[in-house]
Amino acid sequence: MKRVRVRDQLRLMIEERPAGELIPSERDLSEQFGVSRPTLRAAIEDLARDGLLVRHHGRGTFTNTRTASRELAPTARAADFTAPPSDGTWDSRIHQFRIEPAGPRQGKRMRVSPGEELLYVRRIRIVDHAPMAIETIRIPVAIVPGIEPTDFESGSLYQLLQLRFDVKATDAVQTTEPTVTDAEESHLLEVPLHAPALLFERTTHDAAGRVIEFAQSIYRGDRYRITTHLTFNHDTD
Repeated sequence: MKRVRVRDQLRLMIEERPAGELIPSERDLSEQFGVSRPTLRAAIEDLARDGLLVRHHGRGTFTNTRTASRELAPTARAADFTAPPSDGTWDSRIHQFRIEPAGPRQGKRMRVSPGEELLYVRRIRIVDHAPMAIETIRIPVAIVPGIEPTDFESGSLYQLLQLRFDVKATDAVQTTEPTVTDAEESHLLEVPLHAPALLFERTTHDAAGRVIEFAQSIYRGDRYRITTHLTFNHDTD
């Protein structure tokens, strides 16, 4: 079947190309493989559904960026939750940066009064030049005087808190649950509406028990994977 043959040829071509590279046009590929453009288009759609290709309207079709993987031990350090995976090169683009009152809901969550000022930062996490996640961070303004948007573009936030502001994160509680992207999230992450995603919520404390950070992150479900190593105890009573 031509469609299967072309799909296999495309797979070989993808394996030989770096992630995020523009593939040749449908016209050039149909001539190269000796098939009609509808047949080629169907094969491309198959590979796009498999996550090997990404189609951007008006820009063309690209090899998909690799899946980022993070390994967590059954009991992890707080820093493990925010350290980027070893795969790829990570950067951040600041989407929103402002100061706002905590309000009743966030005040309760962060154990401060509703009128307490919080720093609100929303940033797009980028790996291999493509959006991976949307991260929203809230920090009490009182503990980070003079902090700037550029401080959130690279490096470890926890290292910054400790070295510049003498605020040391000692523990965090993080939850993970499946979700789907809404219209704005889909636009920022460059995925279809209601695409599968992972929602992370993290509350971080210092040694005195203060909440120094509350973070919510939406990670693309097609590009992010978590691996946990477990050790089984076979001792018997």
